Amino acid sequence: MTTVPSSPASFVLVHGAWHGGWCWERVAPLLRARGHRVTTPTLTGLGERHHLLAPGITLSVFVADIVNHLIWEDLRDVILVGHSFGGAVISGVADQVPERLRQLVFLDAHLLESDETTFDRMPGPIVTDRLLAAARASGGVSLPVPPARAFAVTDPADVAWLEARLTPHPLDTYRTAMTLQRPLGAGLPVRYIACTDPWYRPLEVSHDRVRAYGWPMEELATGHDAMVTAPQALAECLLASVRS
Repeated sequence: MTTVPSSPASFVLVHGAWHGGWCWERVAPLLRARGHRVTTPTLTGLGERHHLLAPGITLSVFVADIVNHLIWEDLRDVILVGHSFGGAVISGVADQVPERLRQLVFLDAHLLESDETTFDRMPGPIVTDRLLAAARASGGVSLPVPPARAFAVTDPADVAWLEARLTPHPLDTYRTAMTLQRPLGAGLPVRYIACTDPWYRPLEVSHDRVRAYGWPMEELATGHDAMVTAPQALAECLLASVRS
C-alpha cells in the first residue's frame, strides 16, 4: 500500500547536458508514488525540443526555461534538483525566484558563481577537447553526443535506451555566464549529492568548491547518470529533502 505524506512536496527535476526531461523516467514515478508532485521540464534545444537547437542558446535561456516553468505551472515551495550541467541552471533560477523554492539539490552538478562560465569550472584539457569536438561536428553550434560510457552507463539495455535519446547540446550555454544578485544558493537550504562509483572527472573542480564552502557532500555509490543506473537509491536520497 502506498503511503501518502500529509504534506506533499513539489519536485522539479532539471536534467544535464545532452539529456532531456525524459531521463527522469525511472525516478519520477517513485516520487509520485509517495504522493509528491513531480515535473521534468526539457531545456531549449534538447530532447523533444531538439528542433530548436541554434546558435545563441545561452545559459540565461536555460534559466528562463525553468523560471517560466515554475510560473506557468504555478509551482511554489519547490525542491529544485539540478543534475550535472543543470546545477548551473538551478543556481540562476534560485537567484531570480527564491521565493518559489524550498531547497536546492545539486546532483553531481556544476556550481557557478557570478560571471563564471561552465567551462571556467572544468579542467582545461576537457574544455579543449569539447571545443574541438563541437567545431568538427557542428561548426561550433553544439557539443556532439558522447557515448553512454562517458556517464558510467554500461548495462547494454541502459546504453541502448540512453544513446537513442541523447541529443547534441548547445555550445553557447557552456561559454556564457550569469550575473547573480545573491550569493550562490540564494540563501536557500542546499544539498549536494556526489556520484562516486566512479567519480565524474569534469566535476572535480566543483567538488573542490563544495568542500571549500563547507557544504556536506552526500555520496551515492553509482555513476554520474544516477537516474539511469540507480533510480531507487536516488529517489530515496531525494525523498530525504522532504524530511529535512
